[in-house]
Amino acid sequence: MNRLLVPALLASAFLTTAADWPQWRGPNRDDISKETGLLKQWPEGGPKLAWMSKDVGLGYSGYAIAGGKLFTVGLRGDTELLIALDTKTGKELWATPVGTMLKNGWGDGPRATPTVDGDLVFAMSGTGTLLAAKTADGKEAWKAAMRDFGGKTPGWGYCESVLVDDGKVICTPGGGQGTLLALDKVTGKKVWQADGWTDGAHYSSPIVATHNGTRQYIQLTSQHVAGVNAKDGKVLWKSEWPGKTAVIPTPIFKDGHVYITSGYGVGCKLVKVGADNAVSDVYVNQNMVNHHGGVILVGDKIYGHSDKGGWTCQDFKTGEVTWSSNSLKKGAIHCADGMFYCLEEGSGTVALIEVSAKGWSEKGRFKLTPQTEQRNPKGKVWTHPVVSDGKLYLRDQELLFCFDVKGK
Repeated sequence: MNRLLVPALLASAFLTTAADWPQWRGPNRDDISKETGLLKQWPEGGPKLAWMSKDVGLGYSGYAIAGGKLFTVGLRGDTELLIALDTKTGKELWATPVGTMLKNGWGDGPRATPTVDGDLVFAMSGTGTLLAAKTADGKEAWKAAMRDFGGKTPGWGYCESVLVDDGKVICTPGGGQGTLLALDKVTGKKVWQADGWTDGAHYSSPIVATHNGTRQYIQLTSQHVAGVNAKDGKVLWKSEWPGKTAVIPTPIFKDGHVYITSGYGVGCKLVKVGADNAVSDVYVNQNMVNHHGGVILVGDKIYGHSDKGGWTCQDFKTGEVTWSSNSLKKGAIHCADGMFYCLEEGSGTVALIEVSAKGWSEKGRFKLTPQTEQRNPKGKVWTHPVVSDGKLYLRDQELLFCFDVKGK
């Protein structure tokens, strides 16, 4: 029996339906939707627009979708708000303050995606205030400030999307008191802090995995990728990572191996975590240099955009490139029903691509229209695409789009 287990399905922790997308990268944090029956070819001009909201606020926050509600975070005035919309109509249901405005040269406002667990939704502001609110009406349950746990706001703000697991909210204040922090989901009180690991926070989001029967949380910083014991925050293993400027993509765990990548010329690597928690590098290369559009593991292939080579299919086990394509410029990726939804960050073009280890097989594209006039000149269409309940969600700052991608 394999002693290094793939993470147990997180969906059991959420009172949601199979079509829901309750957190960053979905129920399993792998960015793969389990939906079927979606369009395999788009008509000219793209899928039908179901509705559009014109005022979810500025920022790059993604969406959590559960129980007929879509949750995102947006900046209105000088306040970052957790906002709930009706997924059928796009009508705003409520908005609750999270924290003060994050000011940034690449665009003010929040970056983190909310997380839904049961009747609570959790959201992190750019300046490091974590809010727990009731999904029904947005009423605040509790708040916690990362600075109270030794955290220092990173240059682009707190961007992580918190993980909820086993009654705990896992977040990354970073700093001398401990990189990772576990708070009680209901009360917001500290359960533990990983003081054996003191890297500052960067921009990645943690995942959960099981190694030799021990549940652990894996997170990536600009210095290390590490796993800590879910019960007490003790560091189980740690591997060095020479991150530069901003380390953003979420780690991937499979069969006792952890895959990481980051941009600014750094590259990627696969770490083997042994039965005794000893770590070794399987490979380190620049075949995948992913900035912040994310990568997805399907079978034994990694897919995503590399700053060196374009859209890339990479072998998970060997690190070698299977194929690459420049048919679409740099952007973010999402997977549903055997198809990739690739969003070009510069133009707002969205392409439907068949999942294939044989090459880039495009089945339609369209350009997001209209686009915001409020985006910072340095900013782009950076919010990742998501498919939930037959709908494709896209965001460009205050504009949020819902397209019908259900097959006929």
